[in-house]
Amino acid sequence: MSLAPRAVLVHRTTEYEELLARHGTHGQAGFFLRSRGRGIEEVTERHHRARRVLAQVAAAIPLQWRQARVERADLDRFLFAPEDVVVVVGQDGLVANAAKYLSGQPVIGIDTDPGRNPGVLVRHHVADAAMLLPAAAAPRGTTQELTMVEAVADDTQRLLALNEIYLGAPGHQTARYRIGHDDEAAPPEAQASSGVLVGTGTGSTGWLRSLWQERGSTLTLPGPADPRLVWFVREAWPSPATGTSLVEGTLQRTDQLRLVVESDRLVAFGDGIESDALELTWGQTVRLGIAATTLRLLL
Repeated sequence: MSLAPRAVLVHRTTEYEELLARHGTHGQAGFFLRSRGRGIEEVTERHHRARRVLAQVAAAIPLQWRQARVERADLDRFLFAPEDVVVVVGQDGLVANAAKYLSGQPVIGIDTDPGRNPGVLVRHHVADAAMLLPAAAAPRGTTQELTMVEAVADDTQRLLALNEIYLGAPGHQTARYRIGHDDEAAPPEAQASSGVLVGTGTGSTGWLRSLWQERGSTLTLPGPADPRLVWFVREAWPSPATGTSLVEGTLQRTDQLRLVVESDRLVAFGDGIESDALELTWGQTVRLGIAATTLRLLL
């Protein structure tokens, strides 16, 4: 007998909960905010709204289904199963945070604060949850396959991301490496920079767009489902030993960008989660390209 689907509700602690964890009581949290020209009323209202939406989504799960909840900070320790339907309740960025730990499970994005969130990835209202859950579990549920980026190190470390992967030195120091396409005929270039960013069409609305716009790049940014990545080097430094000729480009389905580490320690992390990073040291090679895995986001 096949297992009933499991709805996994992904959420994160609210700003109010973080304030309580730090200051202990509602009154102390309110005093702290007032001392900085803010009121606690708006914070508590967003907290209650987020918790109401989470409760409503839980109530909409079919009775025969199993269910589980996982907080953002625990994603790297949670074991997702093939039959899961993942319901992200929160902001757009929370979908990206969850995506790197999935392997093809359908994802429903529920917006807890319409009008405040852009709604690029959390596209649905809580009132539609009862209809969306069975649709996501159906064999032919209508999903959009969003391209993801992957980094693989020569020691088999692997990292997935929905928006972008950043490779650089921890602590904002200079990153030193050799960079080039994964082609022996094309010699790599030694560089010293603030790091390298490789991202997808989904990420093209965020950090990638900032770099693209700031430097006036002529590259065409991809769409979320395009099988193409773009990459940028941040603040490459010209010197007698380091160059600046390879500072941006695109990667098609079979292309890979190769970096050979020439620093004592570099890290690669995805979608802003620095706590779950690849640790790289002198002489290691890391290759970045389009991942075989996609994010199946329910339309």
